[in-house]
Amino acid sequence: MASAILRRTGSSAVKSMVDALRIGASSRSYAKLSVGTDMVSAAPDVSLQKARTWDEGVSSKFSTTALKDIFKGKKVVIFGLPGAYTGVCSQQHVPSYKNNIDKFKAKGIDSVICVAVNDPYVLNGWAEKLQAKDAIEFYGDFDGSFHKSLELDKDLSVALLGPRSQRWSAYVEDGKVKVLNVEEAPSDFKVSGGEVILGQI
Repeated sequence: MASAILRRTGSSAVKSMVDALRIGASSRSYAKLSVGTDMVSAAPDVSLQKARTWDEGVSSKFSTTALKDIFKGKKVVIFGLPGAYTGVCSQQHVPSYKNNIDKFKAKGIDSVICVAVNDPYVLNGWAEKLQAKDAIEFYGDFDGSFHKSLELDKDLSVALLGPRSQRWSAYVEDGKVKVLNVEEAPSDFKVSGGEVILGQI
């Protein structure tokens, strides 16, 4: 009897968490970032932190990378995800780009970038675990300022993640957004994968 109650309670808790992750998913407007937006102008004075070890961070004096250095004069595919070491991000999102890197290069893409609201040291360890550093450039948005500027931030406290980001992807030419895909909920993986955006370039 007790175990049956626990099973029902556990199932209810999991369902509540999944439902909470989807709250407001379809009602959110993405006014700041849209096709035609200049990524650099949309997030002024924001920089990202390239994935690295702690020692590399110290030796670089904790340097950051300006958005203009990432996007200007380049063809870039960028995808954002809620966080390193999480399920969909590790099992589906990153692999969908890693496994198609040759196809992106064949289309003239200069760099494929993954950005998440994590510090660059955690991202570095995660990228190495996924054996994806040679294919994808990983950047941290340690304080979430990049995603907040683009209005792609998301509170995922229900999953004990705190302030994070939506799951999204974009194709950017010389800083201008040419293609933008945003999932209805961070737990979804329908429109932001590598295979989808390959067909949009």
